[in-house]
Amino acid sequence: MSKIGIGVDIGGSHIVCCAIDMASGQPIGDTHAEEKVNNKGTRDEILETWAKAINKTIATIDVASLAGIGFAMPGPFRYKVGVAMFEGTDKYEELYNVDIKAHLSPFLSVQNIEMRFINDASAFAVGTAWFGEAKDSNRSISITLGTGFGSALVDNDLPVVVREDAPEHGCFWPIPYKEGIADDYFSTRWFVNAYEKLTGEKVKGVKEVAMKAEKGNQFDALFIEFGENMADFMIPWLKKFKPEVLVIGGNVSRAFELFYPSFKVKLEENGIELKVEVSKLMEDAALIGSARLLDESFWEKVKDDLPEL
Repeated sequence: MSKIGIGVDIGGSHIVCCAIDMASGQPIGDTHAEEKVNNKGTRDEILETWAKAINKTIATIDVASLAGIGFAMPGPFRYKVGVAMFEGTDKYEELYNVDIKAHLSPFLSVQNIEMRFINDASAFAVGTAWFGEAKDSNRSISITLGTGFGSALVDNDLPVVVREDAPEHGCFWPIPYKEGIADDYFSTRWFVNAYEKLTGEKVKGVKEVAMKAEKGNQFDALFIEFGENMADFMIPWLKKFKPEVLVIGGNVSRAFELFYPSFKVKLEENGIELKVEVSKLMEDAALIGSARLLDESFWEKVKDDLPEL
């Protein structure tokens, strides 16, 4: 019987989980569960909601084959020991300094389950490297463009956390760029702010901007600028790390065709040839990547390099 891992993706206001076949790396049909979460709730309210989703997935599988639960978790978080450090984050602050395994277990329908944790962007990258667009590449960079700018660098299936050719913890988002940091420029927030400067109107996200973009108009120009900026920021790291493929996910990736041409041109001007792919796995990539933590051989290789925050 093939072992099953439950992959869990913790978002800012929701939780998604599903069962993953550990032999094939594929999500198992009809095991997905999702719940909205009040991220300003009490510790137990939050954990009970997480458990509600996980218990729905547990109910769909043979528990005897369950290897454990892997969590794709945003930071700040002490991934090695499973302790949340959400403080000043405007979400999940009631979980500050909480041992997630110890306090979540009582709400789960099955006890004594192994739980392991990885950064959400790293989980996305591990998923794409295991059974996604980067599976045939030794070295890859995966980025998620959404509410924030997530990133992870992978070399021979393992996230690169401390190395001279990679940013600290594999994270691009806090690196200074122009008048702020990378997270300000490569996220939904940049489009929302840029659109408001142009029109004086507010939009919820990139989709509304993309719908108004026509070749040569001011909204199309925003995507051109975004692509040029992203290339400008990424080029030094691409030259250092030398990935074979760049995998892009997150909601902004749905507008890939609008910003990729200007991104590609700038790379070519700098002598960089790079395979660029939009993740077809999308949200499932993080679920697959987090479940891989239950593969003992993979866990032994990665566990000592998980960041403390």
